[in-house]
Amino acid sequence: MKDAIEAAYQIEAAYQRIAPYVRETPLERASECEAWLKLEHLQHTGSFKFRGAANKIGLLTSEQAAAGVVTASNGNHGLGVAAASEARGIAAEVFVSSHVSPAKAKRIEARGARIRYAGDDPLFAEVAARRAAEDSGRVYISPYNDCDVMAGQGTIAVEMLRQVARLDAVFVAVGGGGLIGGIGSYLKAVSPGTEVVGCWPENSPVMRACLDAGRIVEVPETPTISESTAGGLEEGSVTFDVCARVIDRSVLVSEDEILSAMRFVRDTEHWLIEGAAGVAMAAYLREAQRYRGKTAAVVICGRNLSEGVLRRLC
Repeated sequence: MKDAIEAAYQIEAAYQRIAPYVRETPLERASECEAWLKLEHLQHTGSFKFRGAANKIGLLTSEQAAAGVVTASNGNHGLGVAAASEARGIAAEVFVSSHVSPAKAKRIEARGARIRYAGDDPLFAEVAARRAAEDSGRVYISPYNDCDVMAGQGTIAVEMLRQVARLDAVFVAVGGGGLIGGIGSYLKAVSPGTEVVGCWPENSPVMRACLDAGRIVEVPETPTISESTAGGLEEGSVTFDVCARVIDRSVLVSEDEILSAMRFVRDTEHWLIEGAAGVAMAAYLREAQRYRGKTAAVVICGRNLSEGVLRRLC
């Protein structure tokens, strides 16, 4: 309980720190089901990732800020770091692999960040970014393996509890665990009756498999439309123990269910959402009967679809 209270304190401090920069996103009742939808796809940069980046950058010392920051990301995290750095007047360098979407690379550069291409896969780019940060004395900002980044993501829970009188359950897509770790940590301290539901694509249930094994292991994956939750878990990640504490239930969904959920949101709410958001929505739609008459929220975590996913959606 002491850990939960300390985490809640850090998340509330993060909420105050980033309030001038982030958008408080709406929590709205869905048009054609009982779910409440936390609209993080309306966040700056189109993703919740801006919150964690803004909190980490807000904690830099003056010397660290003057030196600039480094990260590695082919997508939402890189864009979040670029935008948060721009807002504070801090130089940012984002390492990407050769497979980065040209459109996403342009969006990162448009925020004033420098793009560095490194290798053919994201892991190679991450290793290169960490080495560059260490060699230059700059701060490396991990997409999930960082308590300050996780606290920033947890500010979503602060908002939700202010936006609805009671929250019985929240559905969150899980990749590296920073989003559900932050949200779950706050809820366990402030609203312990809220059920935290972790949602994964069947093709890439990495954190779930690691939790089942009791340690971080390599998990076989196949391609998924939930691109931003795919990928292995970094050894020693701080999110592993947090996820073990805060996740109450797990739901795995198929690729067809994810695509169907994305189309459901498009057709009923007229929003385009990315695959990770579709994972959480698909999990709720499968479990909707269990939550009849209850206040269950789905975190719509982003809207930045790749060209390939957009083609499949249409």
